Amino acid sequence: MGLGGFTTEFTRHGGGDSVFTGEYRHTIDGKGRVAVPVRFRVQLDGGAFVSRWLDNCLAVFPRAAWDELAAKVAALPTGNATAREFSRFLFGSAFELEIDAQGRLLLPATLRDWSGLDGEAMVVGARDHAEIWTPERWDGYRGTMESSDALAAQLEGLRSEEHTSEL
Repeated sequence: MGLGGFTTEFTRHGGGDSVFTGEYRHTIDGKGRVAVPVRFRVQLDGGAFVSRWLDNCLAVFPRAAWDELAAKVAALPTGNATAREFSRFLFGSAFELEIDAQGRLLLPATLRDWSGLDGEAMVVGARDHAEIWTPERWDGYRGTMESSDALAAQLEGLRSEEHTSEL
């Protein structure tokens, strides 16, 4: 995907892991339903969970990825106040959803209000889940992450991890 471009990609890697990729602009109808990109629907066939997420967006996880995340959160120390806070943030706002016959998800009003979603949404692939952003917030966030220096720093971090794993 070219930076700033719109794509409709769906990728399968070895081991059957699905990767959410691409960004899509969709309308949120009067009942709070948003269309799921066609290529994301296969990944969400077995059910989905939507929750508040980082940077004031919503995250939509397929059941398997949600279960994996839940297990990781459950492994955090319960004596750690930050771990408890994150668990409450994530699970206290989570809803189990199903895609309707027209390929839409009904986003609960509490989540739409929290994230500021109204009218239009950007549905963005984020590796193991999809994120739903207001178009304005996504444009601002995308602008900061497309900075050459920020991208170079992230790439350098990936290279450092490769060298560490080779040792």
